[in-house]
Amino acid sequence: MTNPRRILPRFLSFAIFFSLLSGIAVGNTTDHRKHRTVHHAVVVTSAAPVHHARTSLIHRASYTTAGPVARGPVVRGGPWTEPTYADSTVGDNVDGENLEVRRSAVEALGAYNGSVVVVDPHTGRILTIVNQKLALGTGFQPCSTIKVSVALAALSEKVVASDGKLFRHGYNLTQALAHSNNLYFATLGTKLGFDKVSYYAHLFGYGETAGLNIPGESPGRFPAEPPANGGVGMLTSFGEEISQTPLQLAGLMSAMANGGTLYYLQYPRTPEEVRSFVPRIKRQLDIKDLIPEVKPGMLAAVEYGTAHRALQDEPIAGKTGTCTDSHTHLGWFGSFNDVGKNKLVVVVLLTGGRPAIGPLAAGVAGEVYRTLNQQNYFARTSDINPASLISTQICCAR
Repeated sequence: MTNPRRILPRFLSFAIFFSLLSGIAVGNTTDHRKHRTVHHAVVVTSAAPVHHARTSLIHRASYTTAGPVARGPVVRGGPWTEPTYADSTVGDNVDGENLEVRRSAVEALGAYNGSVVVVDPHTGRILTIVNQKLALGTGFQPCSTIKVSVALAALSEKVVASDGKLFRHGYNLTQALAHSNNLYFATLGTKLGFDKVSYYAHLFGYGETAGLNIPGESPGRFPAEPPANGGVGMLTSFGEEISQTPLQLAGLMSAMANGGTLYYLQYPRTPEEVRSFVPRIKRQLDIKDLIPEVKPGMLAAVEYGTAHRALQDEPIAGKTGTCTDSHTHLGWFGSFNDVGKNKLVVVVLLTGGRPAIGPLAAGVAGEVYRTLNQQNYFARTSDINPASLISTQICCAR
């Protein structure tokens, strides 16, 4: 007969070993599920609540991650053809720029690969362009930032009910903008039809240069017919087959901020050009009565929606965009502040791998506003200080 005293230790050893083995298996399953959840939250459009997981990163910490970061291109091991991190100031010529505004933009962008464009919406003067090559280039898919243009078109054509709803139990316009609801805006596109969507998009500046005689600026692209992938609904929810430049988005945001004047954006390059600067109007948009219906959704995007990382004490109105264009992940944010004497339009475009998303672009813009507010910029009578326009090529590079 087997001695029970010998069996018991063996049984306990086996039980402990099995418990450890099971724990490892369970732990791996949990980690795998967490990884899949994060992956899903990033790849969907800016309507996904990515920002909720990173709410604590609204301030300067929003430009770092919770763990160690491997600097350099995030290209290897994925389909991305652009690095997430780069020195975005390389090759920039800062002559004529407002160096106070540029410093805040460069610091806010940090190590990310992207561009920041800051414009005075009441004159059309470009105060700074960080990463001029990217901002003046051929453009990228606008992702969900196209929804501002679509909302204005829908209101102009009265395809939205007085309560802003398309479905009895669905979002109204304010909620759809705040959460960047794709179904809502795809439906608007279907109701409008491609021809009207195209007409208003061109009216608002798509498919043409936003600037006046700015060397190297691209006109972007607007398709001549509905996209093969998803038709007009994909165009009005994701910006399918559109190429938008940061300057084009800055021009539309400026018209939203100033009540409907679409200025030629001008980029003075010398102190003399700044002193002799004269605003030039491209056209007057009949949107003054529509802006009060669109702006609440843009304010809500910052207060509780996809642009929450831009939130601060003073109101900011904006629209995020997140999508992929030719193996480049994109994060857009077009915005303007709503108080103070010196209102600004801030547009951010991030390019690279999965970290390049609209909510992060909103965080970059929020830091620009926050820094300038701390410097009392918005309370001043004028932002033009001739002494600050005398540039040196070493200024404002990291």
